Amino acid sequence: MLLFLNVIYVLIAVAMVALILMQRGAGAQAGSGFGGGASATVFGARGASNFLTKATKWLAIAFFSISLFMAWHATRTSGAAPAAQGDSLMAPATGSAQVPAAPKATAVPVPTAPAAGSTVPQAPATGATVPAAPTAVPAAPAAAPEDAPKPAPAGG
Repeated sequence: MLLFLNVIYVLIAVAMVALILMQRGAGAQAGSGFGGGASATVFGARGASNFLTKATKWLAIAFFSISLFMAWHATRTSGAAPAAQGDSLMAPATGSAQVPAAPKATAVPVPTAPAAGSTVPQAPATGATVPAAPTAVPAAPAAAPEDAPKPAPAGG
């Protein structure tokens, strides 16, 4: 039964998309001067808007009704039925109710702090002086030779 409802569900969805795309938008009257009123001859004097809106309304009602029924059906049969039918990928297989044990922890050696006489550098003392920044300023670049091309003036 659910397979049949799923097929009908998809067909209704495709029909709703088609009907919604065939309807005129809010600014469709602007194009009527360029031949946009030709649909009135096919569907009658009022055009297709009345038929399309009613058909879309009933398809939407059927779509939501099937959605609610399938959701209700899924929650009602959410017990052991999905695992027996094979519908659920997350359901555990029968007979595998045991949780595997965690692997045993092995002792990892903890590193020790270096000895006091080692070659590890020490942080400077709190009262130590900080060296000053260099005061020499780099020299300016050499002047360009006289025969070097000059840049073109901007804006010309």
